[in-house]
Amino acid sequence: MTSQPAAVSAFLEGRRLAVTGVARDGKLPANAIFRRLKQCGYEVLPVNPNATQVEGAACYPDVRSLPGEIHGVVIASPAASAVEIVRQCGERGIRQLWFHRSLGEGSVSPEAVRACESLGIAPIVGGCPLMFCGGVDVFHRCLRWWLQRSGRVPR
Repeated sequence: MTSQPAAVSAFLEGRRLAVTGVARDGKLPANAIFRRLKQCGYEVLPVNPNATQVEGAACYPDVRSLPGEIHGVVIASPAASAVEIVRQCGERGIRQLWFHRSLGEGSVSPEAVRACESLGIAPIVGGCPLMFCGGVDVFHRCLRWWLQRSGRVPR
């Protein structure tokens, strides 16, 4: 059994999370992350500037408009929007960020990672909660193994 990276454990300790990039049609990786976190018992808030409801849940246009305390944000939006999401997290005092990325660049942008550094945020860069949360399926276990060995997911 593989031990969980410290950054992943710290992120998953929070019980109230947000996921950016969810879609109304439910077909994006962000939606799979949203659903899995809910299945694992987290309170999860979807973020999409073009939707008021996603998968039966109230959806928020940005991180600024999320109600109450948020323990962490999974950024699964296009990389071009990541730096603004990081800034909004900084304004809200959210220090647990996870940039979704599997085989491509995903939501990671060098500018967003630099913005995290300037705000004192140590983000998780790469992978996603599906690789660590609850009963991980065979596909995500294999993907985690391969991406960890290539340095694209925390070890």
